[in-house]
Amino acid sequence: MDLRQLNYFLEVAQHASFSKASQSIHLSQPTLSKMVRNLEEELGVVLFNRSTRKVELTEAGKVVQAHAQTVVSASQQLLAAVMDLTEMKKGQFTLGLPPVIGASFFPKVIAEFHQQYPDIDIRLVEEGGKRIEQLLHEGAIDLGVVVLPVDETRFEVVPILERVLKLVVPPDHRLAKRRKVKLNELQQESFILFRQEFNLHDRVKEACILAGFKPRVAFESAQWDFISELVCAGQGISLLPETICAKLDPAKVRVIHQIDPGVHWDMAIIWKKGRYISHAAKGWVEFAQQVFAGGTGKET
Repeated sequence: MDLRQLNYFLEVAQHASFSKASQSIHLSQPTLSKMVRNLEEELGVVLFNRSTRKVELTEAGKVVQAHAQTVVSASQQLLAAVMDLTEMKKGQFTLGLPPVIGASFFPKVIAEFHQQYPDIDIRLVEEGGKRIEQLLHEGAIDLGVVVLPVDETRFEVVPILERVLKLVVPPDHRLAKRRKVKLNELQQESFILFRQEFNLHDRVKEACILAGFKPRVAFESAQWDFISELVCAGQGISLLPETICAKLDPAKVRVIHQIDPGVHWDMAIIWKKGRYISHAAKGWVEFAQQVFAGGTGKET
């Protein structure tokens, strides 16, 4: 038994005629009659009384008609649901966002996406970049936004943004009036960094090591505002994204925009290699790419 047989049977029942049904569905009458007879043989009952001028349903035919209508209706709803998914009308996915990145860049992106696709549900999980990679590997989330680099043998990577970190110092710091600072000038400083589960932590350490020194870490935190308050209190210096620096009080801290060499923090959307990604998730990746490409993707 298949859906075609049920559809053909319902057409005959609706028109009470094999000839009218065959015209309606553009199928030859002999073929239609054969399909209905095959269905009767499979079910072991006679569905139509053919002895009268008008084709009539038998008692068994009436029972099959009721159930066939339910089955056909359910199949149509299934096809419609799949069509909604493939046409980006409905769906859901889980997105991992580090708090710093999420608060700085994604409220607008998510709001615009939801406005365009109101029936697609995005479940947000706020974690540091390393934890996001772990959750992706475990299959607990679908997509993640992280700071590069990541292991590209494990993840598909779609770069979306290129940025450099800024130096943040107390107002009375020896470098506070400088416009440009060489990174190796910071080797005697105490650093205040994001915690180790954040990729920004590694980016700063790696950049310092490449500049010839291992940074002395005084404090670590998951909160950018606490980091800035520690800098303001003279407990050390920090390297922070410009989106955070724009929120800082210039009376309490100084932001030095040029560091040589620049400490890059390039952002990407990633997902586990080989994992199925829904149409909704793929659509969001493409949407985010377009938003960032149309904005300030690269910092000059």
